[in-house]
Amino acid sequence: MQKIIDASLSRRAFIGALGSSTALAFLPGCAASQDTVPVTTTMAPPAGQSAGQGLLDEFAWNLLRHEPTRASSLGVDTGEHAYLRSQLGNASQAGRDAYAATLSNDLQRARQFPKIGLDDATRTSFEVVESAYATAVEGFALPYGDIPVGSWRTAPYPVIQNVGAYIDLPRFLDSDHPVRDEADAEAYIARLEEMPGVLAGELGRMQAEREMGVIPPDFLLNRAAEQMQRQLTDAMAGGSLVESLVRRTAEEGIAGDWQSRASAIVTGDIAPMLEAQLAELRTQRSMAGSAPGISARPHGDDWYRWSLKSSTTTTMSPQEIHQLGIDTLADIHGRMDPLLRSLGYTEGNPGQRMIQLSQDDRFKFAEGDAGRAEIMRFLEERIDYIRGEMPRAFARVVDPEVAVRRIPPNEELGAPTAYGGAPAVDGSRPGTFWINLRDTDLHRKYDLPTLTHHEAIPGHVWEGEYSNQLPMIRAILAFNAFSEGWALYSEQLASELGAYDDNPAWQLGYLQAMAYRAIRLVVDTGLHAQGWERQQAIDFFHTNSGVGVAETTNEIDRYCSWPGQACGYMVGKLEILRQRTRAMQALGSAYDLRDFNLAVVEGGNAPLDVLAGNITRYIGNHS
Repeated sequence: MQKIIDASLSRRAFIGALGSSTALAFLPGCAASQDTVPVTTTMAPPAGQSAGQGLLDEFAWNLLRHEPTRASSLGVDTGEHAYLRSQLGNASQAGRDAYAATLSNDLQRARQFPKIGLDDATRTSFEVVESAYATAVEGFALPYGDIPVGSWRTAPYPVIQNVGAYIDLPRFLDSDHPVRDEADAEAYIARLEEMPGVLAGELGRMQAEREMGVIPPDFLLNRAAEQMQRQLTDAMAGGSLVESLVRRTAEEGIAGDWQSRASAIVTGDIAPMLEAQLAELRTQRSMAGSAPGISARPHGDDWYRWSLKSSTTTTMSPQEIHQLGIDTLADIHGRMDPLLRSLGYTEGNPGQRMIQLSQDDRFKFAEGDAGRAEIMRFLEERIDYIRGEMPRAFARVVDPEVAVRRIPPNEELGAPTAYGGAPAVDGSRPGTFWINLRDTDLHRKYDLPTLTHHEAIPGHVWEGEYSNQLPMIRAILAFNAFSEGWALYSEQLASELGAYDDNPAWQLGYLQAMAYRAIRLVVDTGLHAQGWERQQAIDFFHTNSGVGVAETTNEIDRYCSWPGQACGYMVGKLEILRQRTRAMQALGSAYDLRDFNLAVVEGGNAPLDVLAGNITRYIGNHS
């Protein structure tokens, strides 16, 4: 098992990551721009390993002061930093400007710090900070949008069907804000008190964007208004924001009048601000057109160029990414064809035949709550199975707890099919695999195994457990191309470990998931750079993926509100595979899959150019 590799993927030389050649022609300019912020000439800071680690920690806390919810998600809002547990951060334009100023200042400090004498891990952390901050500072110079800082969501619209505090904060408060004692409960109340200010900050940015002519497409505004109305109706009755605190204080036996205190804030202060945001969405809807792509908005081409850079950590052009998607999809369809024929499906392209397969009752779950329970059991069984296979794939294994949870019903309409997150750094919260169960028809028994490997083990939850063992700044900074590239690589790794060997339909589910991500390259660039209409993208996706129209529509709308994000998945996977091929060729008989995988995850979540440097060091250490 030391030399597992899916050799059948090497047939097309244009995808060098899948074969013996390289993908450099398709992955140009991995390095983030290093000249975004001029470096002023100052006295060099003290050098040394300890000083370097101290500076990295200082960068981390500077970030968390702007995003205190991340501190809670990581479980580090304790001790002298416990005050962060009562804060939400500033969502106004002034808050964005202050964040950009912090990044610019710390980027200069990182660049000026002497690197001589640092160990490899610390040097890598500085490389990650410099790459992430330079890209983020470049993004903050754009005239609008939510700019991720070592994160994944490039969002031009501050509030839309899958973006905004009205979605993020109820989920965060219920799942990531701890309620273990009275201080935690008081911090929850304090955060409720801050929430109207966050909503007001977003509202100001919504209005400013409207005045610039940056108005989302009408179909996104329809979905956002429907979802906002649900949250408003919930908040007007107290709803989930109150229920979460009341339930958990009761479970912990924490005395207090939490019901009335929380209800007064939610119904009296939060609900009116939700109502104001809803009114703004309706105003924008009255002015909106139907063009789906960011290129139809002011500064749209610049915004998309930057969002692709942020999402892929390369400087690939939309045209390069579009063609890569077309070629990769053709390769995957070629692998699906014989499997489909063996099951009796011969008419139409592989995507169309997968639509036929999806109607087979053998692979469907029951409707309603009975089917939802069946899905949850299925996922938990697959997690237990693949956890046991990990010693075959990693020289050092971790053992993260994985909680499988339903995405809250109030959020399901605009939410993806599933997503996963790492455990808290301090172990106080398990890794979480969130599954969308608004309709059991979203899922099939042949696609859930691959989804499990992507979101949980050895995907997001598993990788996050390694990143959590690095300096805190590395647990905070997570790059779309690495995170999602690793998750796609995990799907292939599970296949190479034999997870689908006894079930051809499961193998097809894995290949369908690969096709899904190749199609994303095509439709994302089509929508945002080639003038595709929404229906054109829906039709292409549905016909070539075999995914139902409802899920396809949800996906396309997601790409319209997160330009570029969907391109990080396949670009990242191809680069990891290219690095694996490089290691195999360089090391020969000394190559061990378990050591390679460990080098990737122990190197931590990083831009793709930094990943390449980590693998160079791994090769040198094992030669």
